[in-house]
Amino acid sequence: MAQVRLAIDIGGTFTDVVLDTGDGRVDTTKVLTTPKAPEDGALTGMMVVLDAAGLKPGDVDLILHGTTLATNALIERKGARTALIATEGFRDVLAIGYEDRYDQYDIGIVKPAPLIDKALRFTVPERVAVDGSVLLPLDEGAVRALVPQIKASGAEAVAVALIHAYAAPAHEERIGAILAEELPGVSVSLSSAVSPEAREYERTMTTAVNAYVQPLMAGYLGRFETRLAEEGFKAPVLLMTSGGGLTTIGTARQFPVRLVESGPAGGAILAAEVARACGEDKVLSFDMGGTTAKICLIDAGTPNTARVFEVDRQSRFTKGSGLPIRIPVIEMIEIGAGGGSIAKVDAMKRIAVGPHSAGSDPGPVAYGRGGEQPTVTDGDLTLGRLDPDDFAGGRIKLDAEASAAAITKAVGEPLGLAPRLAAFGIAEIVDENMANAARVHAVENGADVATRTLIAFGGAAPLHAGRLAQKLGIDKVIVPAHAGVGSAVGFLYAPVSFEVVRSAFVPLDGMDRDAVAEMYAEMDAVVRPVVTAAVAESEVKPTRTAYLRYMGQGHEVPVEVPEDFDPAKLKAAFETAYTALFGRTIANAAIEAMSWSLALAAPANAERMTERASGRTEPTTRTLFDPDSEATVEVSAYPRAALTDGTEIAGPALVTEAATTTVVPKGYSAALNADGHLILTRQPVAQEIAA
Repeated sequence: MAQVRLAIDIGGTFTDVVLDTGDGRVDTTKVLTTPKAPEDGALTGMMVVLDAAGLKPGDVDLILHGTTLATNALIERKGARTALIATEGFRDVLAIGYEDRYDQYDIGIVKPAPLIDKALRFTVPERVAVDGSVLLPLDEGAVRALVPQIKASGAEAVAVALIHAYAAPAHEERIGAILAEELPGVSVSLSSAVSPEAREYERTMTTAVNAYVQPLMAGYLGRFETRLAEEGFKAPVLLMTSGGGLTTIGTARQFPVRLVESGPAGGAILAAEVARACGEDKVLSFDMGGTTAKICLIDAGTPNTARVFEVDRQSRFTKGSGLPIRIPVIEMIEIGAGGGSIAKVDAMKRIAVGPHSAGSDPGPVAYGRGGEQPTVTDGDLTLGRLDPDDFAGGRIKLDAEASAAAITKAVGEPLGLAPRLAAFGIAEIVDENMANAARVHAVENGADVATRTLIAFGGAAPLHAGRLAQKLGIDKVIVPAHAGVGSAVGFLYAPVSFEVVRSAFVPLDGMDRDAVAEMYAEMDAVVRPVVTAAVAESEVKPTRTAYLRYMGQGHEVPVEVPEDFDPAKLKAAFETAYTALFGRTIANAAIEAMSWSLALAAPANAERMTERASGRTEPTTRTLFDPDSEATVEVSAYPRAALTDGTEIAGPALVTEAATTTVVPKGYSAALNADGHLILTRQPVAQEIAA
């Protein structure tokens, strides 16, 4: 019997819900996010798609969930009041950071504020060496003496990050036991469990972030489970992680830092699946929702991954300007450019868009929920790109007059522009912001963006993808089936997986294979229960990775560990990977392993899914602003559900669906392929032959 699955993605503006009934087709909906109680919006959307399919909550077999709640709590600094316990002498690791400046020539540089105030940072006497040997035993009396201070501070969570605890966690574990005894109800995060890796600042920051968001996420997940039970849902819940896998709700409660990029990770999973289905080896994934835009490079059907990423960057394109989090993550760049991004005119008479968003409450002016500042959505509506009577599947009626008035007041009048020209200015600025982000991300990764195919999804991305492609010199754009709820659909393709990392300095010369095998057996004992709680033991496959470097280097190269742990094979694999990156190897240089990881995963779902046809089936005529003539032109708006494989549409035109609209620019054509994906292709420009 086919499995019935629900996927829910809670974003800053919209909550997207997808129902997969197992017959190859899905039902989708978008509802406004309810910030004060996110579970309310999620349950509303879930009931909408179930009613449409004639199903009841008890019919659902599995619930997949991703959310930006943890990310938003970090950016807005709305997490728990958190204390830190560090080794004596290391109180200010979070404030010192890397001891550098992300922009050495800017005398007005602004560094991220420490997540934990100095008054809440405490230390205890203890010391462990890099090899795990105890140099100074833990002073348990000093730990107990801190309890009244932590209690008086009002801390709701405590992060414990001791020097070299990744090599010997006993001191941290003892502190955790004392705090559990003395401070019941206060959540405790240990660095040896959250991020057991070397590099003190990153490990401490990751642990602090985990503690900071843990009460919020545990509270939300608890309320969500309660509401599900009250509504009659009996299905297990799996959470999307930042690394692109699904994990149990219990693990998510313990390690909520793993959820910081969960929603965007789902989008990257979808883009990778579409790239494989369409035979595209080099892809630029473009996810634009109501609050942010995310850009990710995908090669050979696999998103780029990283061990560290930053949140809350003070300079949005500059590495080192944010808070580093050391967890497995799909690598992408994220900027405040979404449908709800607010537009204004700055002191230099320039149009500025974002990073601040109107969110879902009050939302864009067009929503009629009290918003007064114009947004990108208001601009798109004024340009004729959106149907005011059929937005979000008709669930939200848009007020075009209010949007135009707000744009006129905030942008048009200060710059002497007509409403539609001002709206075009807003669209151009947000498109250029996204194009610049894509260029920077590509350069940082040594990629040529113009040679890639753009895959666009999210409620706002198809509206802007054509213009973004023009700016980047990209010839092909793919708008996947059910693009408007792309991240939620990506959850349906994600594997159940979990990964742990251990730091262990091991020279390859003389490597003890049995010791490495024993370490992996210990890691397996940690990871396997997490994965097998959701899938059968027989489905689980391991991936072992060693992070190697030439001795003395500052960064490592990931290499797959052979099943027999043969150091000669490891060395050969490292030299191949190093040569691919740098074009050479270093003769006679010693090689060492810095860290080791184990990921267990069940196979991902590979079933093709298309959206169930609904809504209009006949083309209509709409007016669209033409920037070349600064006037409106009549274009055809084709319902996507009515298109058939091979039908070609010449731009300018619109392709409409329940959760988004695709703008086909002049100079591009659009056609639907056999899998239901909309392909936009740049048409060659005719060259005149001189007489």
